[in-house]
Amino acid sequence: MIKMTFQDFRLSSEITRALDGLGYTSPTEVQEKVMPAAMARHDLVVKSQTGSGKTAAFGIPICEMVNWDENKPQALILTPTRELADQVKEDITNIGRFKRIRAAAVYGKHPFAYQKEELKQKCHVVVGTPGRVLDHIERGTLVLDRIDFFVLDEADEMLNMGFIDQVESIINRLPKNRTTMLFSATLPEKIAQLSSRYMKEPKRIEIASTVTLTDQIDHSLIVVREQQKFDLLRDVTVVENPDSCIIFCRTKDQVDTVTEQLEQLFYTCDGLHGGMMQEDRFEVMDAFKRGEFRYLVATDVAARGIDIDSITHVINYDIPLETESYVHRVGRTGRAGKRGKAITFVTPHEEKFLADIEAYIGFAIPQRNAPSKQSVDAAKDAFIAKLETRPKLKRNKNEQVNKDIMKLYFNGGKKKKLRAFDFVGTITSIPGITAEDIGIIKIQDTVTYIDILNGKGKLVLSEMKTKTVKGKQLKVHKANK
Repeated sequence: MIKMTFQDFRLSSEITRALDGLGYTSPTEVQEKVMPAAMARHDLVVKSQTGSGKTAAFGIPICEMVNWDENKPQALILTPTRELADQVKEDITNIGRFKRIRAAAVYGKHPFAYQKEELKQKCHVVVGTPGRVLDHIERGTLVLDRIDFFVLDEADEMLNMGFIDQVESIINRLPKNRTTMLFSATLPEKIAQLSSRYMKEPKRIEIASTVTLTDQIDHSLIVVREQQKFDLLRDVTVVENPDSCIIFCRTKDQVDTVTEQLEQLFYTCDGLHGGMMQEDRFEVMDAFKRGEFRYLVATDVAARGIDIDSITHVINYDIPLETESYVHRVGRTGRAGKRGKAITFVTPHEEKFLADIEAYIGFAIPQRNAPSKQSVDAAKDAFIAKLETRPKLKRNKNEQVNKDIMKLYFNGGKKKKLRAFDFVGTITSIPGITAEDIGIIKIQDTVTYIDILNGKGKLVLSEMKTKTVKGKQLKVHKANK
């Protein structure tokens, strides 16, 4: 059987160039099945596990088909968490980098006024959580009359988190003539009802979950009393000696406690939960993605939106109370063809939760004994050696696609009556620079950010120090971000 490549989809040169830079070679199963149907404008209900490549499955067709000249949003993507919204926005931005696709992320606990200003500008794709998206719609800051594509990402989690009324309210305000795509790791009855109510003869695509859940992941459980959990965690981590590990707890207080205890033992670790400021959550997530520490202690908020290929271990310090949460947690490991381990701690009073999970996933999780003192002692030297070695920083998959791009800062924007057209005219007057070398332009009230492509950033930076934009001399330098 001949393996498909992204060339087979006859994508534009701008999109294929970005995919090459991102290291996308052959499409995953979900991409292979979803992309042709999406580009043929079919409504889709897709059952696919996290980590299967579904963001690109809908992101590539959307970036390919949006009309760059249209200023109003043409695609709306709903996600259950802020982390996932930010991740999807980043993926869309990178896929559409050379087509100059602009994506905005809108979610709670982030300044509404900033998001309002971003949505006022040319914006092709909006990604957001239901509550904040609905807020923008009701205040008139998110215009829907040009929406061609609507995506419900992680639909089952959206239902679990109680967003169903908000989701339906949003759907009822969308143009009737649109393409709707629903992605979910599970397909409970409520999702079937949602699809029958709001979708036009949807095509159903199901990607077998057993590949990600059992073939790549070794599952095991250890029975332990609540008071002995932390001692067990210490012994398991010594024996397993993971390169990168997420430890899931049920509550934010438990996350703080376990993180503090691990730090006292000099583990490189940090905590992540919904009680943190959004900026702090992103900072922790980004540092973990880069590999700056090995152990992330988190509530289920982190089970969504972490797109990392090299997490070797997931430890359920507390067994999840929702069966679907087990699938989403363990789906953080065993990705991109690598094996992973999922170890679950179960107290004697939690057999019911375990039975529900096993019935849901369709197999019994093998029980193992706690590590013996001898095995812990034997593994201690190797564990300490790794503990004292700085983790190797991971390569960011976006580096390649962004390596020839320089973001420039100008100290002038809307208040100086500057438009994108004014900047393009001045920059393309530089010998050797064409419109193809100018990427996304983001004009704010007092500042402007412009991506310069194709390695020509230094030239533009140098020349713009002596040029004027609409008769105004602006300060220009390389942007921090």
